[in-house]
Amino acid sequence: MVVDPGVPPDDAQLLRESRRVLLRMRQGWVPEPRRSMSGARVRMVSAFSTVAFFGLLLGLGNLGRGLGLLMAVLFGIPLLIVLFVRNDLPGDEEEDFERDVYDQLRWYQGRYVLTEDLDESAGRLLRRAQRAIAAVTNSRVNAEGLLDDVRNAVMLPAQEWEIARLLAKLSALRAKHRETVSLGLTPEVEAVAAPLARALDSSEEAVVARVEALERYAGNVAEAERAYRAHHQIEELRGRLHQYEELVAETGADGFAVPELDRLAADADQLEQALRRSLSSAQEAFRSLDP
Repeated sequence: MVVDPGVPPDDAQLLRESRRVLLRMRQGWVPEPRRSMSGARVRMVSAFSTVAFFGLLLGLGNLGRGLGLLMAVLFGIPLLIVLFVRNDLPGDEEEDFERDVYDQLRWYQGRYVLTEDLDESAGRLLRRAQRAIAAVTNSRVNAEGLLDDVRNAVMLPAQEWEIARLLAKLSALRAKHRETVSLGLTPEVEAVAAPLARALDSSEEAVVARVEALERYAGNVAEAERAYRAHHQIEELRGRLHQYEELVAETGADGFAVPELDRLAADADQLEQALRRSLSSAQEAFRSLDP
């Protein structure tokens, strides 16, 4: 499920965990109206009323106050146990929870998209977008703040939601269009249907362009990630450079090793410049995502 990032986090989490209830709703399920008194309280009142009734009968039957109380206890306690064992509270709690979920799902209708809402082509596009977003958000350069991580945290979920929302609308319209044209069209209707089909194709191409922009951004971030990792590895090697120099001096291998060590230092500088260029390219690609 993709949820509109404008939905409060706690409500969004509840929506994501409510897939089973949502599928039942789409099959026509509606919870029973909320009762004014909970089932547990009704059972408790009924049980105690029954006990009181037994006690009254025994009292009226002149069986004696002590015997009446004894019979009330003997009959009442087992009755209470039976009532509460056979109708336990968790059932009521589950009903209340599902009713709350139902209310939330109805309240936020139109602000979440299930993968089942997408046709095959739209589902592939959404997965591409999600992979690109995950590649950016899980990257080390993003975690280290070398990218605009604050804007990433806002823009990328917004992009995912907008793509999912558009794809859901596209899938629904495309399904209806296919259903209509599958029945056969007269030349007059076909003249109208053809431009509408092209409109659907154009809309999909526009969403594809959004997804490709995300993928370009993720590609630039991947380049920056490789440069960042290489840069750190080189820096680790440079930090041990004096140890290498001592070793080659002691072994008399200066003529062979010194050029290699000089190249190591030069590579470190080049990688640092490459990292800066990669980060700059990634930031430029990110700006292209702005509406």
